[in-house]
Amino acid sequence: MKVAARKAYSLFDRDTLSIVYGLQEDAIQRMLDFDYLCRREQPSVAAIVNPTGEGWHQCFFGSREVLIPIYRTLKQGVENHPNADVLVNFASFRSAYSTTKEALETKTIRTIAVIAEGVPEKYSRELAHLAKKMKKWVIGPATVGGIAPGAFRIGNTAGALDNIIESKLYRPGHVAYISKSGGLSNEINSIIALNSDGVYEGIAIGGDRYPGSAFIDHLMRYEANPEIKMMVMLGEVGGMDEYEVVEALTMKKITKPLVAWNIGTCSKVFPAEVQFGHAGARAGNIQETADAKNRALREAGAIVPNSFDDLDRMIKETFDKLLAEGKAMPTTEVAPPPIPQDYKAARKAGLVRRAANFICTISDERGDEPSYAGVQISEVIEKGYSIGDVISLLWFKKLLPKWATEFIEIIIKISADHGPAVSGAHNAIVTARAGKDVISSLASGLLTIGPRFGGAIDDAARYFKKACDAGKAPEAFVDEVKRLGINIPGIGHRVKSLNNPDKRVEVLKNYAYKNFPKTKYLDYAVAVEKVTTQKRNTLILNVDGCIGASFLDLLNACGSFSTQEIEDIVEIGYLNAIFTLARAIGLIGHIFDQKRLKTDLYRHSWDDILYMVEKPEKR
Repeated sequence: MKVAARKAYSLFDRDTLSIVYGLQEDAIQRMLDFDYLCRREQPSVAAIVNPTGEGWHQCFFGSREVLIPIYRTLKQGVENHPNADVLVNFASFRSAYSTTKEALETKTIRTIAVIAEGVPEKYSRELAHLAKKMKKWVIGPATVGGIAPGAFRIGNTAGALDNIIESKLYRPGHVAYISKSGGLSNEINSIIALNSDGVYEGIAIGGDRYPGSAFIDHLMRYEANPEIKMMVMLGEVGGMDEYEVVEALTMKKITKPLVAWNIGTCSKVFPAEVQFGHAGARAGNIQETADAKNRALREAGAIVPNSFDDLDRMIKETFDKLLAEGKAMPTTEVAPPPIPQDYKAARKAGLVRRAANFICTISDERGDEPSYAGVQISEVIEKGYSIGDVISLLWFKKLLPKWATEFIEIIIKISADHGPAVSGAHNAIVTARAGKDVISSLASGLLTIGPRFGGAIDDAARYFKKACDAGKAPEAFVDEVKRLGINIPGIGHRVKSLNNPDKRVEVLKNYAYKNFPKTKYLDYAVAVEKVTTQKRNTLILNVDGCIGASFLDLLNACGSFSTQEIEDIVEIGYLNAIFTLARAIGLIGHIFDQKRLKTDLYRHSWDDILYMVEKPEKR
């Protein structure tokens, strides 16, 4: 869903995606459990930012394991997940300011919930000012968060699942509330559920003296939202924010019924000024007392009970009146799906879910038949998928175009063997002649693959890509590499030259020029070859370089990969893997050949072996 499609008065809906700052595993799982309870189609947590590590976080969406990507920086998170417009910020009070400010300055993050307590007031005021300037929202600091029933939950808001179910927060009602206290927001969820059709949205703005957003900010959102029929405000002793609400009521900017109460009326029985739990819960003058604010709200038109004990009755009477006047229709009740219990809690009962030790996303054998990237093996056979098709499914988890998979097969065919004298084949032969088994002999040969033997494909791709993408002229690229004192990967051959070209390179180039939609990187590699061969005619584009450049064109032209995916493919080493796969075929051939010869390493010289190969009748 595009973020822009959401109404200005709505912070969350069923498509809201968030980024969680801090690897808060329990809070993330609770968010996903709430998503599943609400029957969301996808988890609300798109990514995690963890400055001390990256990778994937395993968690559950119902009974299904899901992987959430972990990034080291917020910048990486927002770049890879532009549809995530909420940041749930679990940073400590020491870094909450800098991370929240960074989020406010991004284009895609619109709402930030700052959980940390103890953020200096100077920073809180600056963040609140910046949020208003950027037309964004800060909830907190010192907040438990907020909740949009049936849609989205911030962190640990609303407590345990049984409390959420009892308060019917798995589907929306028509009452919205705003509270200073996170703990009392749990209480108000229950009170509203018992005395109306339930909560539509609830926000705990936090107990600091200068929260990132105030009562009036959220009440005006609620006023604009046609789905919300009445509002509840739960303030407390200390601060003057409630008087902004008084003014809005007086000016008729708030027209929906507002049930309001300020906690802390007991402060008047103490002989001196009292500091309650929150940083802002301290009255510095008469106006900041709970009694004064309750009186002002009542006079302005809010529905104010005589005590907290009457709050539930006031909510019920107000909602019942809306129903009687036809201004509200009760929400249709739905049964939430059951949430599977975790392993420790369910072990004795036999209701178990347990995280897998290994995760595989390329194949699955749990169904009636194994599948490759979601394609059942029977379909692979029946539809005549080629080896290139199977490689594309298992390596890239998608089916590439026919011209692309055919090109992969061509690479395998021309790279399968380069003769018995190259280092990989030589090691495999020696190991086989020493009496080792096929797997050991193959491993010996494969372990020889490196930058000087078949492992230059990825390096060639990296160098050509970096230079080509930067718009660097071939001459400038060659000069730069020369100054670094290194050879250009993919350029140069011991035997082949301009006068004696490598036929394998010609095959690859001809196929690419004929079948590829674009050959940007291959053209650049050929242009580099024109520069290098002016110095020496053996500095030609070799097989490694041709494969590396052509495969970049394949990845870019087939339309199946993002820019980041292509970067990852080159970085991980997919291209060298193609050579490894091809060379394994040739190495196994050499191993079988030696096994058939039944030679012993210490009985025959290399010349003897060559003689028996050439004259098999002499064996």
